[in-house]
Amino acid sequence: MSHPIVSCACGRPGDGTHAVAVDPVIKRAVLTRLRRIEGQVRGLQKMVEDERYCADVLMQVSSAQEALRGVSRSLLHNHLKHCAAAAIRSDDPDRAEAMYDELLELVFRSSR
Repeated sequence: MSHPIVSCACGRPGDGTHAVAVDPVIKRAVLTRLRRIEGQVRGLQKMVEDERYCADVLMQVSSAQEALRGVSRSLLHNHLKHCAAAAIRSDDPDRAEAMYDELLELVFRSSR
């Protein structure tokens, strides 16, 4: 039985756009990383404006991409620990199945 992919199958309260639980340590680390990445991207813009050597720019792009992958890993960790665990342990088989589908979609998208 195929279930539609949902953003989060953990029964979100309120407006449905906020996480159920975010580990404060992960949140702080992710925000710090994102600010650092923002600086890297501004640096990339300046490198392009200054017509820096292509290989140097490409190395910095690679560095920013790896930093974003790190953010993804942290967010996935939080999602698995809180949202996915709650959905899979729930008494609702449809909720658990939707979470399995969501996790598969996340894995396939992140592996591209």
